[in-house]
Amino acid sequence: MTEGGGFAARQREREEAEVALLGRLRERRAALAELLARSSDHWGFEDPVYRFYHQSFKVYHVQETTKSIVAALGDLAPQRPMNEWFLEILALGTGHEFTLEHNSRWTEVTRPILEAFFHARFFLEMAVRYSTLDSPPRPLPSGYAALLYLYGLH
Repeated sequence: MTEGGGFAARQREREEAEVALLGRLRERRAALAELLARSSDHWGFEDPVYRFYHQSFKVYHVQETTKSIVAALGDLAPQRPMNEWFLEILALGTGHEFTLEHNSRWTEVTRPILEAFFHARFFLEMAVRYSTLDSPPRPLPSGYAALLYLYGLH
């Protein structure tokens, strides 16, 4: 196979993976929309941000929502590794347990928790937004292109 042929094969594989992703988005649209609604309502969105500013340990609870979102996103393309930067953000913003010592370093410890949630919620919102597509859009809307980056498809 020539180098150009290898490129064509990789491009075809990427396009097939994108079409498969769109199919899974359509199949799971209702569950994804419900998860987005829960992560956008008072308790799922407003309260965690308030808890950050209130310096309440309850901000730590948003990590469970983040993990739920990431699990749902991972199920959309289980054979594809997620974007390394996204995984780095998740690693820094999950797995935290409150200790009194955190109060003296509040923003240092808790901002990454919210950052991980915001990034996960963004990708969930894009998954729901573009779940009605029957085929890959051209040109690519920014949110859809970001979703492709999440799965290494752009």
